Amino acid sequence: MYRYLLLSRRSLLGLIAFMSVCLFSSAANAAESVVLKYRFLRETISVSELSTFAQTGELSSSLQAYLKLAGKDPEELRSILTQEIAVNPILLSRVLNSVVGEAMLDRASQVVHTPSDRANRESLRSALVTSALGDEKITLIETLENYPTPEVHVEGDRLVEIVQYMTRVIGSLPRVRVF
Repeated sequence: MYRYLLLSRRSLLGLIAFMSVCLFSSAANAAESVVLKYRFLRETISVSELSTFAQTGELSSSLQAYLKLAGKDPEELRSILTQEIAVNPILLSRVLNSVVGEAMLDRASQVVHTPSDRANRESLRSALVTSALGDEKITLIETLENYPTPEVHVEGDRLVEIVQYMTRVIGSLPRVRVF
C-alpha cells in the first residue's frame, strides 16, 4: 500500500511539473517553419501555412507548386497531417519515457527531427505529449505546431510509414484514466 501511494504521489508530482512547463512556456518555443523534404527536393513552409492547409484544404501557391514538383498528392498530405490518434496524455508520457517508448521515438525521429539532428527524442516526446494534453488526441499537424524548436525537419517520403507506425503503437495504448 505504501509503495502504491509513493508511486501515485510521484506520478502526480511529475504530472504537475510537466503541465507547469507546458502551460507556462512561451509560444516562442513552438515551431514556426517546417522544412519538408521529398527525395532531393526541400521547401521551407511556415507552420501556419501548413495548418491552414490541414484545416481548410486551401493550398498556398508555393506549397501547391512544391507538391506538384515533388509529385505528391495534396490530399494524401492533408490526410496524414490530420489523422487522429486517441491517447491518454499521462499514459503516453509514461510510455514515451520507457525503454520501448524511447526506441519508438528514435524511429520516429528519423522522419520528424530537429535541424541539428540533436535532442530529437526529447523534442518529439515534448511535442507529442503537449499535443495530447488538450483533447487526448494527437495529429501530425498538432505535433508540428508544438515542436519545441523554431524549425522542424520532416522527411516527407517516410511520413505515411511513420504515421502508420505511431498509430499502431500509440493507438494500442489503453484509453483508461490513470488516476
